[in-house]
Amino acid sequence: MFGLSWTDFFRGLPVTVDPEKDLSLKKQLLDVVLIRKESGPLDCQLPDGFENLAAFNLVSFKSHRERLSAWTLEELLGHYVNLRKQVSPSMDEPDLLPPDDFRLFAVCARFPRNLADDTVSLRPIKPGVYEVDAISRCIRVIVVNQLPQEEHNAMLHLFSASGELFAYGARHYRIRSTETSSLLLQLFQSYQLEVLTMPDALEEFTRETIDQLLKKLPTKKRLEGLSAEERLEGLSAEKRLEGLSADELFAALPPQSREALARRLAAKGSPPNPE
Repeated sequence: MFGLSWTDFFRGLPVTVDPEKDLSLKKQLLDVVLIRKESGPLDCQLPDGFENLAAFNLVSFKSHRERLSAWTLEELLGHYVNLRKQVSPSMDEPDLLPPDDFRLFAVCARFPRNLADDTVSLRPIKPGVYEVDAISRCIRVIVVNQLPQEEHNAMLHLFSASGELFAYGARHYRIRSTETSSLLLQLFQSYQLEVLTMPDALEEFTRETIDQLLKKLPTKKRLEGLSAEERLEGLSAEKRLEGLSADELFAALPPQSREALARRLAAKGSPPNPE
């Protein structure tokens, strides 16, 4: 009825009324949701700003190429509303999970000076950690470039725009799963592409670290994506054939090559019979 009232009000005027509009037609993606599966303290020290995680933690990330703006924070609020409805028993307000079950984080590589232009007030909590009041919510803003060089911050420093902090993160972050052992390689490649003037010391450190990572990767992972020619590059003919029997070598030849080999052997004649 509310929508129909507006339709009636604007009848004959250049205003379109679209009641009950489905706002989910365009997919909206949030960078990360951290879901606590059980209560109790975590057996690790979390990066600065992420202490005391709630049951659901929504995280938006902006690299050094992107702006953390007031619009970004408004988007994060929209994701919070959407997620809270999805995980609650029903979308009716009395049935929604309590607000304390949700925390909002905005992580950015560099200080978001443009927020001041958008008249957003950042309240400092500790080095690299700020808070923004947004209606009934508090958004934690974490500036990677300002976080102290401490081991529990190493993972976030991997996404820093500072070569020094990036190198610190690469040295001190301990990858916990072999399935993500290529993470540092991808970050190094991205860093080399995006930062045009990499310091010599960091470039040398990058090469050394990549070599160390490659040695730790499983053989199958190291060979992933390589063509047959790339895998055999640098090997002599003897090394390529090493370990293969005569039958395996003959079976691997195409039919034309087998026929040519048979003709050559026949032309040379059979070896003398010792009997």
